[in-house]
Amino acid sequence: MTTGPRPTLQLEVDGQQVEVADRGVSLLDVLREDLGLRSPKDGCSPQGQCGCCTVLVDGQPRVACVTPARRVAGRAVTTVDGLDEPLRSRWADALCATGGSQCGFCTPGIVCRLEGLRATGAAAGPEGHAAVEHALLAHLCRCTGWRTILDAWDIVTGAAPVAVRTSVGAAARAALEGGTPQAVEPAIALGRGGFADDTAPADALVAVLDGRGDWAVGASLAEARAIAGKVQGRRTTVDATPPLEVPPGEWAATLRTSWVEPAYLEPDASWCEPGAEPHTPLANGGAFGGKEASVVAAAARTLADRHGRPVRVLLGREDIVRFGPKRPPVAAGARPDGSGALRVVRTPGVAEAIASVAPSLVVEEVDRIGPPTSASLRAAGWAEAVVLLAGARGSAAPVVDPHSGAVAEAEITASGEVRVRVRAGDVLDEVVLRSYCTGAAHMALSWMSSEGIAVDDAGEVHDLTIRSFGVLRAVDTPAISVEVERGDGPPVRGSDAVFAAVAAAAWLHEGCTPDWPTGARWR
Repeated sequence: MTTGPRPTLQLEVDGQQVEVADRGVSLLDVLREDLGLRSPKDGCSPQGQCGCCTVLVDGQPRVACVTPARRVAGRAVTTVDGLDEPLRSRWADALCATGGSQCGFCTPGIVCRLEGLRATGAAAGPEGHAAVEHALLAHLCRCTGWRTILDAWDIVTGAAPVAVRTSVGAAARAALEGGTPQAVEPAIALGRGGFADDTAPADALVAVLDGRGDWAVGASLAEARAIAGKVQGRRTTVDATPPLEVPPGEWAATLRTSWVEPAYLEPDASWCEPGAEPHTPLANGGAFGGKEASVVAAAARTLADRHGRPVRVLLGREDIVRFGPKRPPVAAGARPDGSGALRVVRTPGVAEAIASVAPSLVVEEVDRIGPPTSASLRAAGWAEAVVLLAGARGSAAPVVDPHSGAVAEAEITASGEVRVRVRAGDVLDEVVLRSYCTGAAHMALSWMSSEGIAVDDAGEVHDLTIRSFGVLRAVDTPAISVEVERGDGPPVRGSDAVFAAVAAAAWLHEGCTPDWPTGARWR
């Protein structure tokens, strides 16, 4: 039996006419897998929910991961790399100058979205902020707290002066705050942070979890997912509820928290040549401590040796939610003098973290069926203790990070603005420090008010989409101002202290509702 020639698709990509096989895949698969274009990212794997893969189709923003490639046949597709060079540089410089890009995973899609908005004639500067926030509903950014992206909009639209920034201390400050070596330069905002899945050889096999405890390996990502029988994640209608009960006692304040997903955007990825060292899954971001025990690097080495050729190993978003570490839930009560009792899901290191800021709390670790937990996530354990004691006292106090010694203070004004003051030794780079502290403030508000995932009594996670984590959107994020106090001591991480300080101030402002997420609204 003979078959005719394989059907193809023709389209224009970044100004060049291309022809690719019609494999029934998404536009993102064509861009990344067929054409090797790495600026569009796959953050939700693929759920159409994070915006990291946004490109322009005939000038209109389009989420590429859920757009069938057939639908754009004969049309013009523009990635961030296809924007006119002066315009692309203007966006990159602006995001670098304001701290609107940290790891740089989400910003190529955001640039495409906002450039599409700018081209429609949206108002420049602050007058256009409402339109920008509405456009950003299609995106998630875990790092920057949104406000610095609005500042970049002001620069690009001419409402603020153009700033090309260089700083010898920027990368050092970013490494301190992010927990891993990071580059700080305009190219990072264009997605050139050296992420593992962007640097793999074009001929590498692809491995994904098959749902049965093994790896499905294919010649392409689409083939590997087909072999694995990938089923798209879902969002449950069940509310996230705290799994533990507060210890009995007479308490001035009680607090119960839920399972919380760290919600980093770059999925765990690694690749390896046979007999070589695997590529780190951390790349240009520390994932808030969420990738410290990632399985992908070891799997990449094993599979490369087994198959005798390079292998890319990728976790889907559903895999990360099921198997990645969560913030350990707590249930606690405290008195104004700092004494009290705190139950926490058993997690190595968490009791010590709690004792470092609240030595008078009696800590009880309990076993609870559910997803894995980790004390490596941002301020896990000790931030909860700081919040609880603030509620018991009825007032916030300066927060000292027990690990770095950084000091942060926070208040929520009557209008809802978040004001932060931070001392973190030698500043090194004020823009970077302010960006990380703004992001930490956003994460704290989000954690208290809206973040949590549903886990049933059998320990199964039901919220498997990135939108179901409850990350605070741009339209819901209040103004955040950060005052950086210069210090004479060595530079230390400041954003974790800000995270704890803002969480405590926000809880007090909201009235110390005991169960998190509280459902509080900030705008």
